[in-house]
Amino acid sequence: MIFTSKILFNKVLRHYTGITVWPFVILRDTEQESGSERYRVLLNHERIHLRQQAELLVIFFYILYAFYYIRNRFRGLSHWKAYQEIPFERESYAKERDLNYLKTRKFWQWRFFKKNYGKIFDE
Repeated sequence: MIFTSKILFNKVLRHYTGITVWPFVILRDTEQESGSERYRVLLNHERIHLRQQAELLVIFFYILYAFYYIRNRFRGLSHWKAYQEIPFERESYAKERDLNYLKTRKFWQWRFFKKNYGKIFDE
């Protein structure tokens, strides 16, 4: 299920455009962009997270997500860099433009995204 929320993204998650909380994908209000390439890429990114969550029975996804983030912060990384270094985010950003990726994606594929592939993130 896909929802939009201006309030959530304008007040709480100002720097984000989407979030996935099983089984929902919540996006910043993108009415005018809903047919755009950018929207399809964003939706694909969030669908990759849905697959990751399903593979880890949802709860283990959130436990690992928090673990990786906290570990990265203890390593001295900034919030943004710690977020970028979470393996789930690496996979999603690396493959978000491949709209057929989920058709061929292997089980627990996020484990193999140890390094950023090219310039995935804007800094």
